[in-house]
Amino acid sequence: MNPGSSPKGTFVIVHGAWTGAWSWERVTSRLHARGHRAYAPTLTGNCERSHLASPAVNLETHIDDIVNEILWKDLTEVVLVAHSYGGFVAAGVTEQIPDRISSIVFLEAFIPEDGTSFADLVPGWHPTEPMVAAPQSSPGDYLSEEDRVWVDSKATAQCVATFTQKLKVTGAYQRVAKKTFIVATGPGGISGETARRFRDDPGWLVREIPCGHDAPIDLPEELTDMLEGSIPR
Repeated sequence: MNPGSSPKGTFVIVHGAWTGAWSWERVTSRLHARGHRAYAPTLTGNCERSHLASPAVNLETHIDDIVNEILWKDLTEVVLVAHSYGGFVAAGVTEQIPDRISSIVFLEAFIPEDGTSFADLVPGWHPTEPMVAAPQSSPGDYLSEEDRVWVDSKATAQCVATFTQKLKVTGAYQRVAKKTFIVATGPGGISGETARRFRDDPGWLVREIPCGHDAPIDLPEELTDMLEGSIPR
């Protein structure tokens, strides 16, 4: 894609569970190089902010992280991008500041129903330990084995209440003007069923990326192209 062919956008990215801003660096650096503004704050208690982990950190804390990122930096016409667990966070953000969000992109994301928690979506999972350890990946989860080892070395435990706090939502994300769902078609993709739900909905654009669940690591160039396409014109 010709960088000059796309309007310039303001992206705020919500990373997935057990990770941080580092997991999106390959994408944010490309967005910056193409002239966009891109922010991918690490959520409280994770990675370089792991010193802030405590029993008080919950899903609402992570929602506040992103809301405050947008408000304190005076961001408007935001393209809100959410990966995996970040779908819960993004849904909560749109409940609070819908006027700041012009486009929303769910990448392999979990999207909450009212009154559900992230843990509710994982059958038989009832985490009780204060910090939930990151699950180890398996060979084949990433296009590069070197990347898989690197990701496992960077992931940190996450505060349990971020997974168990139930979220109250009205479905504000459905009222965002431009909505995109990106599904990974390679091994490890988790959101095929969700994508099927949106394919026949004229309010959604469903796109496919040929890699595993962690597309920002696997195919950053292709993902950056897709994110540029989510900017309202």
